[in-house]
Amino acid sequence: MNVEAIMTKEVKCCTSDATLARAAQLMWEKDCGCMPVCDREGRVIGMITDRDICMSAWTKGRALQELRVDGAMARAVVSCRAQDPVTIAETKMQEHQLHRLPVLDENGRLLGIVSLADIVRSASDGHGRHSADTEDVVRTLAAVCRPRAHGTGDWSAKVPTM
Repeated sequence: MNVEAIMTKEVKCCTSDATLARAAQLMWEKDCGCMPVCDREGRVIGMITDRDICMSAWTKGRALQELRVDGAMARAVVSCRAQDPVTIAETKMQEHQLHRLPVLDENGRLLGIVSLADIVRSASDGHGRHSADTEDVVRTLAAVCRPRAHGTGDWSAKVPTM
């Protein structure tokens, strides 16, 4: 099975100059926790999550409407292609501990998003029976959920004092 068969095709994106308030509003409206950041030509230049938004506002001690997406987004985009086998997306999610990947065309333009939830749903037929790739799904979920090592030194400069 390829990524195109399970990905979400109607995906909203925001621009890097949008406020974090606007990005949060779009996520609320679309009931999602992650959004691609696109340039004016529709190429993905970053990703932003609801956690990125919260942590940016907290560490800077400023309101969401005062901060821009480009100050909180991840610039290193891990993506896949619509024609990729789902196993490629799973491997990338495992390696980078990501819940979602933007699906891009050959020019870097957004076609959709494939999420861990999409992969889990595709591994079940809806009647409790599981496909042969269930073990891959469990392996991907375990990799994404493993604790990350965080250094404490770099946070101290960013954390506001109370």
